[in-house]
Amino acid sequence: MGSFWGCGTALLYGSLRRRVPCGDDGRMKEESPVPSPVILGIDDLRPLPWTTRIARSSSEGVKLLQEHRDSLIDELWLDHDLGGDDSILPVVTLLEEAAFNGRPFRIGTVYVHSANPIGAQTVVRSLTRWNYQVRRATV
Repeated sequence: MGSFWGCGTALLYGSLRRRVPCGDDGRMKEESPVPSPVILGIDDLRPLPWTTRIARSSSEGVKLLQEHRDSLIDELWLDHDLGGDDSILPVVTLLEEAAFNGRPFRIGTVYVHSANPIGAQTVVRSLTRWNYQVRRATV
């Protein structure tokens, strides 16, 4: 069965780049599918269509991260202000406590995309201190 993607072709998923595996005969290996990236978002308003799952509050965000506790999260997108008195800080605390206890979440990159520059900088500084890869982003 032929495929549009040839051996060695780089496939892009979000910020991930993966190569299609090739067998000894130069044909694609069917038994090694490229895993779908796990891209989580926590934001009260933005649609974040590239995410695989989204939480709309800090409590939903904590639950979402706990569901992915023992798996790789390729990208985590965080908004600081989550409506009313809610903020991303309970999620940040969960990530910090995990790192403090020697079991940080396995996250490729955390993107902070808040319209609140002071809140966003607080999140970036807090998570960077615990060796998470963090970037400030605009959406």
